[in-house]
Amino acid sequence: MKTLTVGTILKPQGIRGELKVKPFTDSAETFRKFGSVRIDGEAYKVLSVRTGDGMVYLALRGVPDRNAAELLRGKPVEILREEAPELPEGSYYIADLLGAEIVTETGEVLGHLKDVTKAGTDIYTLETDGREILFPAAEGVVLSVDLAMRRITVEKKRYLEVAVL
Repeated sequence: MKTLTVGTILKPQGIRGELKVKPFTDSAETFRKFGSVRIDGEAYKVLSVRTGDGMVYLALRGVPDRNAAELLRGKPVEILREEAPELPEGSYYIADLLGAEIVTETGEVLGHLKDVTKAGTDIYTLETDGREILFPAAEGVVLSVDLAMRRITVEKKRYLEVAVL
């Protein structure tokens, strides 16, 4: 059973078991499409979703009060891969990108994608020879993404201009 991590629980919200979640999706509104989520491998039916300030507030069946919600603090929120909404062209799930080889347009291997930090423009963390290099996944830097080949192609000149070496 393959899952995708879509957020992390920050803390309980209020006394009725609602959870404040930091989303890892492009929009907090995406959570409205989820009928259920998984936390520690256990499925929870989504009862309600509120959004605000880029955060998601979830009410889940089986989390009746603040004490139950407190036990879930810091845990990842996952969905089953087959329940994941279709993404628009050019959008990808972070889990599908992690570990991908990052190469220049001439095929020079720069390293592998270790992490993605969500921001206005996502920040990719490339790992090479035990070092980490950060760069924005901006238009003009990332030329293409090939999920089948697990390869992200970057324009070397732009990459070198923006990368934090």
